[in-house]
Amino acid sequence: MTMSRLPDIVIKRVYDPYDVTDGIRILVDRLWPRGLHKSDVKMDYWLKNVAPSPELRHWFAHDPAHWDEFQINYRHELLHGNADLSRLIEIASQHKVTLLYAARNPLCNHALVLQKFLTDTLSKK
Repeated sequence: MTMSRLPDIVIKRVYDPYDVTDGIRILVDRLWPRGLHKSDVKMDYWLKNVAPSPELRHWFAHDPAHWDEFQINYRHELLHGNADLSRLIEIASQHKVTLLYAARNPLCNHALVLQKFLTDTLSKK
């Protein structure tokens, strides 16, 4: 019997310092984070297309009143998949991954939804 490895997926603000325990660092925002130069960000990949669509991002606008509906709509977008999401799933199935995001609210951001989606997806495999 083979034991499957539980996914090790954490989230972290892109503005937080790099740590050697971060594993593979992947920026999961569609837009480049404000106030940072590319040389300021220690990352391995920038997978823009795992982020919410521009329409959903604009509608959500990080308004906590939209949080519940945003989660449903973003998860629906993720279910449709794309090349970046497939790449992310592949990486996360083999390595520790830190999802980097720029949103200010640590309790209401798309990286939380993405982390849960990835964990659920990989746990089923």
